Formats: sequence, C-alpha cells, structure tokens
Amino acid sequence: MANAYLQGVEISATQFLDIWRHYDNDGNGYIEGKELQNFIKELQEARKEAGLELTEAMKGFVETYGQNADAKIGIVELVQILPTDENFLLVFRQQLKSCAEFMQAWRRYDADHSGYIEADELKNFLRDLLQKAKKSYDEKKLEEYTQTTLKMFDSNNDGKLCLAEMARLLPDQENFLLKFQNVKMPAKEFNTIFELYDQDGNGYMDENELDALLKDLCEKNQKVLDINNTATYKNTIMALSDGGKLYRTELALVLCADEN
Repeated sequence: MANAYLQGVEISATQFLDIWRHYDNDGNGYIEGKELQNFIKELQEARKEAGLELTEAMKGFVETYGQNADAKIGIVELVQILPTDENFLLVFRQQLKSCAEFMQAWRRYDADHSGYIEADELKNFLRDLLQKAKKSYDEKKLEEYTQTTLKMFDSNNDGKLCLAEMARLLPDQENFLLKFQNVKMPAKEFNTIFELYDQDGNGYMDENELDALLKDLCEKNQKVLDINNTATYKNTIMALSDGGKLYRTELALVLCADEN
C-alpha cells in the first residue's frame, strides 16, 4: 500500500508515515542502502504508472542518490521531495532555522521541565508553528499531525518525545545532537562531571564553565566532536539555560545516557 501512495498528487500525514515505515524497514531512522535504492526505483515506477512526471525536487533527488549505494536519508530529506499534505513536517525547518532555535523551542514547550514533550505539549508546539507559518488547519488535522509526529519519532513507544527523538527533524549536517549521542555518559559519570565543572558549586553552569567542559570533551572525543565547533556547541546548549544558568537537568538532556 505504501508504494501506491507515491502515485498521489498530495500525500496525507498518515500516508507519509506509512511510506516512511515501509522503506525504513529496519527502523533505524534512515532509508539507506538497498532500502533507498528500492524507494527510488518504486518512486519512478509509481509516478510513471500514474501518468505523472517526476517533480524537479524528485529529479534532483534521484540524480543525487540514485547511483550512490552508500547514501542514506532521514525524514527531513524525504519530506522535501514528496507532495505532503500541507508539508506540515517542513514547517519545523521553515520556522526553526537553527539548532539553537530548536533548543529554545524545546525549552518553551517542555512546560513541566520533565525532559520530554508529551502529546498535549506537542500539540501546542505544532499549533503555534502552523500559526506562525500561516498554514491553515483544523483541530482534526492538528490531532492527526500530533499523532503522526509522535508515531514517527517516538522510537521507544512511550507516548512522548525526548530531545534526541525530536531532534531528528533537523538535517544531519545541522544536528549537533547526533554527535553527542556518541559521547553520552551514564548518570553516575555525568553527575561527577557536572560537579567537577560547576567550579563554584552553585548548582548550575555558566558559559565559561560549559566552555571548559566542552573543550575537554572535544579533546577526549576528537573523532566525534570538532574542537573548532566548541562555540557552536556551547551557544546551542546554552539555549536550554534559564537566563544563562544551565542546570543539571538541562545539560543531562544532551550528555546523560540514562533517562531522567
């Protein structure tokens, strides 16, 4: 059924989710390798059967990925070429233009500071983004978008999104959080590190303390983190802070491997 949706002039949010799940059949968050080559082949066949030309975006996509057996794409790349209903997922990219803006939005909509965005918080997030983008919607559509987003990014099926899950809306090249997935530490180690770099013991880190921590992390993890990007890492993480005070709970969203 999923490949039949590729014939559609416009694809609903639910149909987009079915397409994604069909081609990301190992569930790792990417369409890659044989999955990607199958998608490209079936996209071309489906458009031909429906009497539709490939759009310019589709042609560019096929040219970029068609002969690259090692290529992979995330949800953001897929939504940019499929005629998705209202392009509701692209609203994230249009309205949140940087990782820092994404972090600020996260802090604003994680209203109870639980470290998660739950369904009601996510619905408010989507409503405000759609209004900001001047996209028309009704409550039924908003509920569909909310549930589709949850199903798409809630990798452990707990009915809520953590920061890393939500961050999949950002393109890989802009998503520094993906890098930090590889340097996350157990809670015990994280707490020790936090207390070490919270040099004045006031219970939060300021920019200078965070800068020192990040430089040491970069030195320790040179294959993953680029020390030349320390300022970018710092500015983005500080977007989670409360008036320049980065508390343990907020930093744990980025660096702690254990659930809070």
